[in-house]
Amino acid sequence: MGCWAIGGQAWAGEFPVGYAGANDADSRAAIEAAWDGGVRLFDTASAYGAGRSEELLGRVLGNRDGSIIISKFGPVFDRKTRRITGQAIDPKSIRQSANDSLARLQRDRIDVLLCHVNAMDVGDIPAVFDTLEELCQDGIIGAYGWSTDFPERLENAASRYSGFEAVEHGMNVFFDAPSINRVAAQHGLAQIIRSPLAMGLLTGKFAVGDRLPTGDVRSNTFDWLDYFKDGVVSEDHLRRLEMIRDLLMVGGRSLGQGALCWLLAKSEALIPVPGSRNPAQATENAAAMQYGPLPAHVMAEIENVLMRPPEGPPRER
Repeated sequence: MGCWAIGGQAWAGEFPVGYAGANDADSRAAIEAAWDGGVRLFDTASAYGAGRSEELLGRVLGNRDGSIIISKFGPVFDRKTRRITGQAIDPKSIRQSANDSLARLQRDRIDVLLCHVNAMDVGDIPAVFDTLEELCQDGIIGAYGWSTDFPERLENAASRYSGFEAVEHGMNVFFDAPSINRVAAQHGLAQIIRSPLAMGLLTGKFAVGDRLPTGDVRSNTFDWLDYFKDGVVSEDHLRRLEMIRDLLMVGGRSLGQGALCWLLAKSEALIPVPGSRNPAQATENAAAMQYGPLPAHVMAEIENVLMRPPEGPPRER
C-alpha cells in the first residue's frame, strides 16, 4: 500500500504536494482493510503530509508482527503549517530524520529507508549511503536504497554498498522502465513501483474534462506530472487507456487490478505500492494479488495495441 495520499495536503511554497480529500478515519480504515486483504508492505515518507502519513501508520500498525515499513528522508518541513521548506541530506540530518520517523511510526526500526531526492548528484552518494550503512549497523534501519528514476546514478550507488537493497521508481502500463529494471536486476534489488495506477488514472474513474481540486498535487504543472496537468487529466492517456481497457479487465479483474497485474507479470522483483485513501480502494487493490499476473498472451497484445514509444532519456517521474 502506498501511503502518500493518506498523509493529506502539504505544500511547497504555493504548490500543493499532497492529496486533497483525505481524512484520518478513512485513512486508518484503509490501512486495516489493506492488512485484511493480505498487504504487509506499507510505503510512506517523512514528507507525506509533513509526517502525518507516518503518524497514521504508527497508530494503526506500530510494531505489528509481519508488517514491513518503507520510509524516506530528504525533504525538510514544518509540521504545523505542513510546508516543505527545503531538503537536507547531510549525515546529521539523515540521522535526525530517521529517528523522527521511528517516533512517528512507533517502531523499533524502519525496515527500509530510502533517499527521497530523486535527482541527487552522484557526488553526494558517499556521504548519504555511508550514513545509511551506519544506521543499518546500528539497528535503526534494516536496509536502505533510493527513490530515483536515474539508472546510471542507481548503478553508481548500488555497486558500492552491501546494504543497498531496494530502489523505488515510476512504472506502469503507460510507462515501462527497462533501463532501471536492468540495473536493479543486475544488483538483485527489490523494485518498489510508485504510480502503478498512474496517480489514479488507471482506475478508470476519470473522464475527459474532469478537474481536480487546487489543493491536490495533480493540479500542478510540474514536468514530472505525466497524467495530469493543471488539475486536468491527460486526454492522450485516456485514449490509450480505452485501447487496452478490455485487456486489463480480463478474467474479471477491475481496471485498476488489471494494471497492477500487468506489473506482477513483468517481474517477481516488482512490488507495486498503489495508494488507497479509503477501505474500498484498499480492498480492491489488495485483491489484485488473488488474480495474479496477467496471462502472457494478454501482455503481448497490450504491447501490440499500445505500440509503446522508447522510454527516452531518464528524468524524474
